[in-house]
Amino acid sequence: MIPICLITGFLGTGKTTLVKRIVAGNRERRLIYLINEFSALDIDGSIVSAENPDVVSIPGGSIFCKCLVTEFIGQLRRIVAEWGEAEGVVIEASGMANPKVIEEMLAETGLDEFYRLATIVSVVDPNSFLKLRHTLPNILAQIETADVVLLNKSDCNPRERVAEAHAAISSFNPAADVKETVLCAVDLDLFAEHAPRGLQGEFAKCRDPNYAAFVTEHACDPERLAALIRSHADVIYRVKGRFAGEYIDYSTAGLVRSPLTSGDSADTRLAWIVKGGTEDDLIAELQELD
Repeated sequence: MIPICLITGFLGTGKTTLVKRIVAGNRERRLIYLINEFSALDIDGSIVSAENPDVVSIPGGSIFCKCLVTEFIGQLRRIVAEWGEAEGVVIEASGMANPKVIEEMLAETGLDEFYRLATIVSVVDPNSFLKLRHTLPNILAQIETADVVLLNKSDCNPRERVAEAHAAISSFNPAADVKETVLCAVDLDLFAEHAPRGLQGEFAKCRDPNYAAFVTEHACDPERLAALIRSHADVIYRVKGRFAGEYIDYSTAGLVRSPLTSGDSADTRLAWIVKGGTEDDLIAELQELD
């Protein structure tokens, strides 16, 4: 059977950083990487595929929602057919994913004949976790299902905030192995044996009212864009992509701007994930920046 390592975590916690570390540390192994992006713009998949050719991308929602689960199941079947000798599959779920449905999904589709759910890892940013745990239930679901929780960005948060997050995580899932990390630097047993967890959940609706996603392609002054993002930090969960010759990456941890690497397109394309109901006003403000 092919073991699965499922990686969850809210937007901007460091999931893709962890996947890149896994790729770098397992180049001699035949691992398949399935990257799920909530936005229709496939950014994380292209980042990982630049370092490993065996990447399957599923953008445009959560693999655990009704609108994408059929494609998710189809891709898992394709992996069996085309990469049946794979040593394992590493799945990076979207930041809004509720993974409680995965065991039932594998059983109901017969995929449990081919796959074994091994390790579930949840990547947590102390800041976003403490800020959003009471308003976004999927954040708690990701922790409750995890075998390992990476309390990431522990160097970017005050010690008391990290300790508070650690204690809260342990209260939600006392059995989880909580590891404080910087840039997801950690040794993991990706495909450890675990007893069936008895997880139960329902596939999410295709449009979760908590979130909205859109893509923008118009450029403006980078400083004005940064100011707009910061002024709406309470409703903007993630912004990432190419903008004015830079790579923009915003999460609750802050705004990072870095030069594009050689070969990257300079076309402006930003993927936005925001609080549901705020997207029209934000798009209108963005258009005024032109």
